[in-house]
Amino acid sequence: MIYLDYQATTPLAPEAREAMLRWLGDDGFANPHSPHRPGRAAAAAVEVAREQVAALFPPGGRVVFTSGATEALNLAILGCGARRMAVSAIEHAAVLDTARFADPACAVLQVSAKGLVEADATIPEGTGLVAVMQVNNEIGTIQPVEALAEAAHAAGGYFLCDAVQGAGKLAPPANADMIAISAHKLHGPKGIGALWVRDGIQLAPLIHGGGQEQGLRSGTLSPALCAGFGAAAALCTSLRESDAQHVESLWTLARSLFPGWTLNGDADQRWHGNLNIRREGLDVARLMSECRTIAFSAGSACASGSGRPSHVLRALGLSDREAKTAIRLGFGRYTQAGDLEQAAAAIGAAADGAL
Repeated sequence: MIYLDYQATTPLAPEAREAMLRWLGDDGFANPHSPHRPGRAAAAAVEVAREQVAALFPPGGRVVFTSGATEALNLAILGCGARRMAVSAIEHAAVLDTARFADPACAVLQVSAKGLVEADATIPEGTGLVAVMQVNNEIGTIQPVEALAEAAHAAGGYFLCDAVQGAGKLAPPANADMIAISAHKLHGPKGIGALWVRDGIQLAPLIHGGGQEQGLRSGTLSPALCAGFGAAAALCTSLRESDAQHVESLWTLARSLFPGWTLNGDADQRWHGNLNIRREGLDVARLMSECRTIAFSAGSACASGSGRPSHVLRALGLSDREAKTAIRLGFGRYTQAGDLEQAAAAIGAAADGAL
């Protein structure tokens, strides 16, 4: 199997797996909230991981561990107390659905045909929270989040950034108030994420009980998941430059392997580990059936199987028919050039037959 779906999830780094193993064995199963020695050892591992994850964020804030980015985003949106919200049209459902739940009149910031929110987008007066993602999960476009954070602050609101696709790859938005990330999108384990909260911002908890995680998230933390997350984050910090160079070489290669396909989203203002392309008249369902030894996507994993056209591609101005002819290829640290070449040849041949 050739894996080209890095936006859906990334392979677990061997170093992260090793970091987790100690806390899954007979000597590391203790509850990190217990006062005895094994519990204190587990708690120490959690705090080491917290420091490793914190290195992905700006200074001047705290890291709250969650079950993933969806919970982190819910905590930020519902816990900050804002009543009026503004979000971009291409946000992940974890932001769009939650913001609309909290504010049915939520303002939507439109994007250009290249998939970019205008840096000088107008924020409605009285907006308490603006949420714009750093890197779009479907088309990879990098948004002007720092400029939008300034606009949010000028309007008197907070700025929340879904940095799931950018964490460990790009510098975080220095002036954000809250940032959400997920471990499994940066070669860590599934089931854990984090919300970074700027000092001075108070949130109301979503989950009540023992108040274990800084009073914001009740429940027992998993030292194994925390350790794996921390190790993966530390790798991103040390390998950021080499990872970026590798992805750039794969992007250049990938762009040469799909002649006749149309790129969705801006070619330059994007993370180059995301190749979202379409071909007129393509039957994507048939294409994916023909390419069963290649893992890639017809859209975001969260919406796969819904049968609905991508809301992201529709926001770019594509028709439903055009949106349904798109595929997404994602690659990164462990992708080999030969795998990409082999996959492109198979997809190209199958696409010819699926037209």
